[in-house]
Amino acid sequence: MKLERGCVQVYTGNCKGKTTAALGLALRAVGRELMVCMIQFMKGGGPYGEHLAAEKLAPYLTIIQTGREGWVNRDNPDPEDIRLAREALNRAKDALTGGRYDMVILDEINGAVSFGLLDVEDVLELIALRPERVELVLTGRNAHGKIIAVADLVTEMTEIKHYYKAGVPARIGIEK
Repeated sequence: MKLERGCVQVYTGNCKGKTTAALGLALRAVGRELMVCMIQFMKGGGPYGEHLAAEKLAPYLTIIQTGREGWVNRDNPDPEDIRLAREALNRAKDALTGGRYDMVILDEINGAVSFGLLDVEDVLELIALRPERVELVLTGRNAHGKIIAVADLVTEMTEIKHYYKAGVPARIGIEK
C-alpha cells in the first residue's frame, strides 16, 4: 500500500509529546503496512523504548539513532555533533528519496537547526526533495519559521502542567 498523497508535518513546542506524536503516526502507518523510517538527530545513548518496539515491528519500522550520548552544547556545539547531524541529514535524504519508505520522520531535526548543527536552508532543500506520496514529519523544539511556512500541518506542544516540575524523572517506558 502506498499513500495517495504525502504531506509535511511539524511537531514543535516546549512540552512533551513531539516524538510521541510522531511515533503514533508511525504506529498507525505500520498498521497499514506502510514502510516507516525514523531518523533521530542528537539522540545518542539508549536504547529507548521505541528502539525496542522497532525491532518487533521490523521490517515496517526502522529507527536510525544518531548523535552522541549526552547533551549538545547549544552555545558552542562540538564539531563532532555538527558532523553527526550532517551525516544524519544525508541519511535522511537517502531515506526520503530512495523509494523504500512511505513515511520519513526526522526526530529532533528542528532542535538540530536551532542548535546550529544544521543550516535551515539545507533542511528546506531536503523538504523540497520529498516525493509526492511520502509523508515527511519533522519534530523538535524551536521549529524555524521557514520550515513552518512550507509545512502542511504544524502542531505546537504547549506546557500547561508537567510532572517534571514535581520531581518526577524520565521513566522507562514513558519518556525513554
